[in-house]
Amino acid sequence: MKQQVRVSMGTLRVLGMELLATETDPTTAYLQTYHPGKCTANCKFCAQARDSLAKNENIARGLYPPRDTKEIISRLSRAYEHGLLKRACIQTMNYRDMFSDLLYLISEIRKNSEIPISVSIYPFPRDRFVELKERGIDKLVIPLDAVTEKIFDEVKGKKANCPYTWQGHMKALYDAVDLFDKHNVGTHLIIGLGETEKEAVGTIQMLESMGVYSALFAYTPILHAQLHRDAPEIGHYRKIQLAHCLIEKGLSEFNKMKFENKKVVDFGIKAEILEKVTNSGDPFLTKGCPNCNRPYSTESPGGLIYNYPKKLSDDEIGAVKSQLQ
Repeated sequence: MKQQVRVSMGTLRVLGMELLATETDPTTAYLQTYHPGKCTANCKFCAQARDSLAKNENIARGLYPPRDTKEIISRLSRAYEHGLLKRACIQTMNYRDMFSDLLYLISEIRKNSEIPISVSIYPFPRDRFVELKERGIDKLVIPLDAVTEKIFDEVKGKKANCPYTWQGHMKALYDAVDLFDKHNVGTHLIIGLGETEKEAVGTIQMLESMGVYSALFAYTPILHAQLHRDAPEIGHYRKIQLAHCLIEKGLSEFNKMKFENKKVVDFGIKAEILEKVTNSGDPFLTKGCPNCNRPYSTESPGGLIYNYPKKLSDDEIGAVKSQLQ
């Protein structure tokens, strides 16, 4: 439905449409194409899944209430002009008219603003990706979510009564890289779905070698969703973040790292370099498209922080280092 668009609460705060107390505002506008019903897919971790009993307004722990499309785009344009927002990220769910709704939303944003646009979408035929590129988006994201084919099948593939396959997602990522070029295509990886550190790091390396950047998310339990797991253990998450950063920066790679019982025991670089990278705090910042900080997308304010939305303080770096032990 083109008249409405879902908008994150943090984005609504930046646009002057919600009163929230928060330490950090989003630097990206987080939007989603609007559909009143459930998604036709059935990803087990998702509130919007076909068989989920959770509210449709949830994406991870964030709320995305529907708002008038034209007002959002008008305010988005002004927020970009004033430097309050640096990017728009349009997320999608699977329903019959989604692609036409997406094209409409992109076109309306482009009529009003030059803000860079990312689109997060499930696999489509190559010609649809060509159309998105022609409309002016500069980053395309195709979420794998799972770090292994086995976990993928369990949470968003055949065993989940979902239409997706690991092979289909990988083909779409290769097609997208061919069209958009390396490092203009991304994916999401949810940590906490039963993966080992070795599996996660191996997949991060594979994606980096393809020219696909990956954003890490901590699995977030959602009330009445289909998947019942705890959030990931923080030490597990921190080590994957650190390995991710080293691979992304070209400082190490999977084959140089050492694993015992499928856990990282050596990151494959000199201790002083590892210390410098850790002390910078960079590995523990939100990763994704440029200017994406996703404050509180997988965290509760005042709770355990998995992805920091801004530069870490000395105390926060100290806490992170203790979590890595």
